[in-house]
Amino acid sequence: MGSKYSKATTFINDASNLSYRIPFESFRVPFVDLQEATNNFDDKLLIGSGGFGKVYKGVLCNGTKVSLKRRKPESTQGIEEFQTEIEILSFCSHPHLVSLIGYCDERNEMILVYEYMENGTLSSHLYGSDLRLPTISWEQRLEICIGAARGLHYLHTNAVMHRDFKSANILLDENFVPKITDFGLSKERPQLDQTHFSTVVKGTFGYLDPEYFRRQQLTEKSDVYSFGVVLCEVLCARPALSPSLPREEVSLAEWAVESHSQGQLEQIVDPNLAAKIRPESLRKFGETAVKCLALSSEDRPSMGDVLWKLEYALRLQEAVILDDLYCK
Repeated sequence: MGSKYSKATTFINDASNLSYRIPFESFRVPFVDLQEATNNFDDKLLIGSGGFGKVYKGVLCNGTKVSLKRRKPESTQGIEEFQTEIEILSFCSHPHLVSLIGYCDERNEMILVYEYMENGTLSSHLYGSDLRLPTISWEQRLEICIGAARGLHYLHTNAVMHRDFKSANILLDENFVPKITDFGLSKERPQLDQTHFSTVVKGTFGYLDPEYFRRQQLTEKSDVYSFGVVLCEVLCARPALSPSLPREEVSLAEWAVESHSQGQLEQIVDPNLAAKIRPESLRKFGETAVKCLALSSEDRPSMGDVLWKLEYALRLQEAVILDDLYCK
């Protein structure tokens, strides 16, 4: 970003005079620069919104395309989430985690500045309202799941639990490479040998680990459950919760597990993928998703195991492509 943006070495203070140190790797960006980058936060540049606030597309004065997440005054999330996001992304770096470019804390504002991801969220491509978006092939979906699994596995090996993993928090770059975002609710495991710790339940309904919800004990396997829901979204191209559907289909996770147990998984697959998935690949993928959704955390695989199984599902799918080539 050049010398215009100085590395932060000071403290940020909120209205209650709470303070915390910002890692020096993060950059403080002047508010006026972000106003200029977004044409004063023009609604025409609005690309999303969430619990923290609105997300805008912008271009910095040096030509860098960015996404800006600006806290809305009425948000229930505040300085703690702001701090967590900056800390996690300052110390964690991985090809499948979104990069934090900087932040702004002037004029009672809390703004996070990220690299811009050209293809938006995974959820928008699976069941978004924009009909102009092309259908993602099964091979692409597998690659996206594998990339997201690598990012989540990296977090877990560094004692970080995401706590709000969902398809809307998987961004896709111009080459459809996935990157995990939104770390405001993330938690670091206090001790490396600690398997869980008690905390207030936070996350998104439809993705919440039922065991975590019941016991208020957060573990890495809580993220694994959420990942299983995302796998179902990828397979079925529908949201985690659909209240307008028949009762047995409202929860995607429950519907997928029941369909799998009845040997009817192929009947709930996205119609756009009909006859395009090799049965062996579908079987391995479905088996992996259902194991992630086990009601007991002890019965769920680690993200390392999930990653291996997804890579195997992709190899099974690619085998039919090679067969077709040889037949020609």
